[in-house]
Amino acid sequence: MRLGLLQLTATDDPEANLSHIIRHLDVAVTQGAEFVLTPEVSNCLSFNRAHQKTVLRPEARDPTLAALTAKAAEHGIWLLIGSLALRTADPEGRLANRSFLIDPAGRITARYDKIHMFDVTVSETETFRESAGYRPGTRATLAETAWGKVGMSICYDLRFPTLYRRLAQAGASFLTVPAAFTATTGAAHWEVLLRARAIETGSFVIAPGQTGQHQVTEEQVLRTHGHSMVVAPWGEVLLDAGTEPGAYCVDIDPTEVARTRARIPSVTAEPGWDGP
Repeated sequence: MRLGLLQLTATDDPEANLSHIIRHLDVAVTQGAEFVLTPEVSNCLSFNRAHQKTVLRPEARDPTLAALTAKAAEHGIWLLIGSLALRTADPEGRLANRSFLIDPAGRITARYDKIHMFDVTVSETETFRESAGYRPGTRATLAETAWGKVGMSICYDLRFPTLYRRLAQAGASFLTVPAAFTATTGAAHWEVLLRARAIETGSFVIAPGQTGQHQVTEEQVLRTHGHSMVVAPWGEVLLDAGTEPGAYCVDIDPTEVARTRARIPSVTAEPGWDGP
């Protein structure tokens, strides 16, 4: 199984972002990728709510989604659109942060809305309130592919291990973590958390990321960590894309999941305590 991870420096212009996605996707396919994945908010990285309302569309009319489902069918590949920022019918006007799994016929086979909102105060100069602009999802998503089941997540979900344990217990062999991890938190926690989720569940963790500097408002620049990664079930880092945008491919062996879980069957073990 050959994976292709697209590492992007998205702007607040969906049309420009789409052109970069397609260019990198085509490169990944020429390198033999059978399953291509993009990062979180691939279509528009912006904190400007007025701008978002101007350029974003509902799922049924989103041009990025339409173009990428067509590209999946053109190339006959599986495609995980890490997430798109989409308008919704939310009464407060909040957006959806939604991941899509596309099959080789260009059909949407699964959707996942990010559950855990990035509402944090990293420092005096870095405060984020994702829930002010996005509505949280309420359901975990498990999806079938040609190689096994995929458990879908997005970015900040990574800090909540129970989600991944339940996805693995439900049959997921692959855990997807498309992200726009900040440079500050990414440098400290990105790799160790990805490896922990892989080791805890005996799963492949596949994490395409945003990278570089993004002008998210007229005054604010967001710096994202990059380092898109693929981690094996035993915890080895099979791919670290560094910080340059582009397409990065790696081969994995899905049978490693069963072998790893047979060696250390912790994902199937029941807890031996009743709690405090």
